[in-house]
Amino acid sequence: MLGEGADDVSASPLCPGVDGARVPGTRATDRLAQLAARLLGSSSGRLLQLADVPTGSLDALVVAEGEALVVVDAAADSRVRRLDPASTGAYVGVPLARLSGEVVGVLSVSEAGPRAWSEADVALLREIAASATAELELAAPGVDPAARRVAWELAVDAAGVGTFDWDLVTGRLEWDERMLQLFGYDRDGFGASIEAFAAGVHPDDRERVMRAVEGTVETGGEFALEYRVVPPEGEMRWIVARGRALVDEQGRSTRLLGAAYDTTLAREFDARVSRVLESMSAAFFLLDRDWRFAYVNARAEQLLGASRADLVGGGIWELFPLAVGTEFEVHYARAMEQREASSFEAYYPEPLDAWYEVQAWPDPDGVAVYFLDITARRLAQEKAEHAALRATLLAEVATELTSTVEAEVAVARLAELVVPALADWCLVTLVEGEGARPGATHRPQLHDIGYAHVDPAALPLTVRYAEVRFAALLDDAYLFRSLRTGTTVSLREGASAALREVLRPGTARELVAELAPDSFVVLPLKGGGRTLGLLSLFNGVGRGPITDEELTTAHEVAVRSGLALDSSRLYRQQRDLAEELQRSLLSDPPPLPGAEIVVRYSPAAEAAQVGGDWYDAFRQPDGGLVLAIGDVVGHDTAAAAAMGQVRTMLRTVAATTGAGPADVLRAVDGAMETLQVGVTATAVVARIDDLPGGGTTVCWSNAGHPPPLVLQPDGTLLQLMAARADLLLGMDPGSDRAESTVELEAGATVLLYTDGLIERRGQSLDDGLARLRGALEDLAAEGLGLEQLCDGLLARLLPERTEDDVALVAVRAGTLGG
Repeated sequence: MLGEGADDVSASPLCPGVDGARVPGTRATDRLAQLAARLLGSSSGRLLQLADVPTGSLDALVVAEGEALVVVDAAADSRVRRLDPASTGAYVGVPLARLSGEVVGVLSVSEAGPRAWSEADVALLREIAASATAELELAAPGVDPAARRVAWELAVDAAGVGTFDWDLVTGRLEWDERMLQLFGYDRDGFGASIEAFAAGVHPDDRERVMRAVEGTVETGGEFALEYRVVPPEGEMRWIVARGRALVDEQGRSTRLLGAAYDTTLAREFDARVSRVLESMSAAFFLLDRDWRFAYVNARAEQLLGASRADLVGGGIWELFPLAVGTEFEVHYARAMEQREASSFEAYYPEPLDAWYEVQAWPDPDGVAVYFLDITARRLAQEKAEHAALRATLLAEVATELTSTVEAEVAVARLAELVVPALADWCLVTLVEGEGARPGATHRPQLHDIGYAHVDPAALPLTVRYAEVRFAALLDDAYLFRSLRTGTTVSLREGASAALREVLRPGTARELVAELAPDSFVVLPLKGGGRTLGLLSLFNGVGRGPITDEELTTAHEVAVRSGLALDSSRLYRQQRDLAEELQRSLLSDPPPLPGAEIVVRYSPAAEAAQVGGDWYDAFRQPDGGLVLAIGDVVGHDTAAAAAMGQVRTMLRTVAATTGAGPADVLRAVDGAMETLQVGVTATAVVARIDDLPGGGTTVCWSNAGHPPPLVLQPDGTLLQLMAARADLLLGMDPGSDRAESTVELEAGATVLLYTDGLIERRGQSLDDGLARLRGALEDLAAEGLGLEQLCDGLLARLLPERTEDDVALVAVRAGTLGG
């Protein structure tokens, strides 16, 4: 109703006069600022003269531009973002301008939060601004009262406000032209009486209106009303009116003065808004300042599970007590008290049992709330998040299982991966040997290789339980049931008591009581028709039993782990077989009184990488010591077989003919062609003989192999390089072979090796040789025996997982005794 003010209405204490002087503001200007806020439904309205406009404010921008300024969201509007305090969310202001165009002030309304302004809002504010400008000029000193009256009438007419004056002594009711227009009367047809006024009021409102008017007259007070009028010709209109009684010295009312304006458009707008609110899919309700429901749309009735009749007028905290102290209360209070808009998501428990997306906006009458039921979206989101976590877990498990051929190491880490994703705590158990077949009655050897607990303080208890439980388990323990059947065994509640029943009295039983599992699942890790391990998942009371989705993930983890264990078992079998085959083709070196000889062989990490590396050491008929080392191209069982052929040819030729190194290699080349051994190979053959005066000679020939090294007694290194490089064996049987000889002091060490010792992915051969020389010099400085020297070289130069096999022959010559 007219006169019901907004939260913050202010006007300048002084107003600009017609000659530029500052003059006192009028009550009318205050009322116009108040009227602007009321008509636009805003929480704040103000009217400022030019001198009172703050520099750098939104009002200052209106003065500078001389045009209306409309701001929907100050925080997002680049024009004004830095002008006003953050408390201004939305703003619309128009200049107060004289007929000359001179701007003398600003009329504006604002909101604490964002708001959309319509063209009708701006147009209405301009009309009120015109009235305000006229009122300011009327208030200026030196203005003729008659002129003032004319200007006032023009201002009031511009604002669409009609006035009335009822002389209670004579009974005559005077209306201005605007008032006549509001009721649809002409001057001649209006009876100038209170009865004529009453006749124009809608019949349904007449009694109420007349009772209020009569009450004002009787008390000498004021009234503010909104009612309908029915013009003789035309459609019904809504009117807002305010009146005040003037009293004489005896306190009797003598006149009733007032004003009225048409609110039909505002009413129609409200009706349209109401229709929109009723038809929209979002729920909406309005809370008044006492936290009572003032309006609820149809969708809100559905989502809140209550009728409009039960909600409107009721307190939100009484009707929905579970919202007290939650995000609902926090955000609604922020909108109500701090006038800040807020968006959030929150859950309301039974009986609603739903998730909501909520927007709370400050409203002049309280808080406006829009909300949507997003329960389905939240469930879909949670499902997607769980699926992502499941995929991440399975990817981590896959990465772990494929990162090493020693699956036991990877499976042991399963406990850390599945806790807390699938359980509160976990034990991973390995079955010794070949695993357990379903139906087997014997009790296999078990040991726990992995454990984890969501509570770090409980991890020592978990580890201790893993250490002592197998000795305490009875034959009907759940773990053994899973082993015997090859199936998943679970218990959804009461697990602590159930597990203690299948444990002998003692430490293990006491630890179960402390760990207090309420549910568990034991999953077999199967491969090749056998159970190779077990994955035990435990949950406490707080978490509840494993869900169906978690169990599905756990099954997939168990399947992958079982396959990895089976692959690892097969790999070990193949690797052991391959290594055994390789070693069977390599002979022990001959005894050397007065000298040392050491051989080493290290297979490649992959089981199939049997390789073609070989070594040999034997005496020729005349007693000379022959050392040979070679590498057949290839890394498979075919290469190993070919290696055996080449080694046998070389050993046979050297042992039966007594030929020198170069002649031996030429003979092997010829034999490979004759026997059609379709491989190529590198090799070094060296013959070591004693010198009469002490020391030794080394005569060697190299068929494309890495050069031998000699460690002198003084620690210096000698690399045995021929004048030219010879071809690999198997390339050209007619090629010439070079032979070289060097004399060595007693105690010198001759080292022959294969390329697996110095070749690495991404490393040049020269760099590999440099690393070998450096390691050999460092170890020599430690004064190690030949066994320790060879072991030290392998430890320093070989990676954890070698890609190639390595053979090594070392001789520390004293007196060979040949």
